[in-house]
Amino acid sequence: MTAAHNIVLDMGNVLMTFDGMYFSRIFTDSEEDAQALYDGLYGRTEWALLDAGAIDHETMLRVAEAHTPERLLPNLHECLAHWPEHSQVIEGTNELARRLKAAGWGVYVLSNASTRIHEQLDQAPAAAFADGVVVSALERIMKPDPAIFSLLCERYGLEPATCIFVDDNLDNCAGAAAAGMRPFHFTGDVSALEDFIADEADARA
Repeated sequence: MTAAHNIVLDMGNVLMTFDGMYFSRIFTDSEEDAQALYDGLYGRTEWALLDAGAIDHETMLRVAEAHTPERLLPNLHECLAHWPEHSQVIEGTNELARRLKAAGWGVYVLSNASTRIHEQLDQAPAAAFADGVVVSALERIMKPDPAIFSLLCERYGLEPATCIFVDDNLDNCAGAAAAGMRPFHFTGDVSALEDFIADEADARA
């Protein structure tokens, strides 16, 4: 078995937090209004189309406006424009990525995200030293399609078997496994991730 020496990290809830209800609460004054804002924006299937690159932010705004109470339209506009500023760094995974980079590992980011990804990702310390980034909206392919994992490997000259893929979504982990990577389902436990990495790095052909 080939030893792992590349780490491929999801962004949302791995490197940076993503919580639509949390963002909605920031831009509203009551739980009722936060729920209405969430339902009109993050809770709609069109949000996934934004990450897929199938629609742009102007279209997303029009859809959300049509499904948000009129009195909350100013809140909606502010939320859509500024929510990335409220995404928070997940310190443990960013620090782990830094240590792996210092140890000679390749560090990559693979995210289902919109074309505005850098408004969020640029806040992550790991982004400054990542060896490559692949974004669904720019490629028009989304996890868990194995094709997006294969695209990352082809673009950066990686063997899938040398890559540990870290994501908070089990379906995405299954897609990585189908593409030949070693998936880890991240639930917030950085120590468990470190143990998994140590085991996989010790594997020998």
